[in-house]
Amino acid sequence: MMRVVKILLGVFLVALISGCGEEKVDGRWYTQAQVERGKTVFTENCASCHGRSAQGRTSNWREPQADGAYPPPPLNGSAHAWHHSFDMLMRTINKGGAAIGGQMPGFEDQLSEDDKEASIAYFQSQWDQQIYDAWLDRGGL
Repeated sequence: MMRVVKILLGVFLVALISGCGEEKVDGRWYTQAQVERGKTVFTENCASCHGRSAQGRTSNWREPQADGAYPPPPLNGSAHAWHHSFDMLMRTINKGGAAIGGQMPGFEDQLSEDDKEASIAYFQSQWDQQIYDAWLDRGGL
């Protein structure tokens, strides 16, 4: 009996250590733990420009401002972020938005790769399934 308990405990510990217990959210690429971490990262680094729930801060994000730069768009699926692949989203986080007409600073040296991925997980968690599926169909991953 003790041998069976030890085997079951060993299997449980291996599963726990390997992360097998972390399920993807609704079949998406990220876990709930990433979304929760991403909410903190997003709130601390992105929300002042993109809104606390990634809803954006202005309704006219498609129009350049007086200085010619575009305002930060919503990232909640109501704007164009879903048109961009995961790699493009990461590149924008790393390098900033100047190359695509914005003013977003780069976070390459400020955030870990895990934090950047978590921030994407958070704002993608705001996307409905239809938007997420369209992103996948466009080659999002």
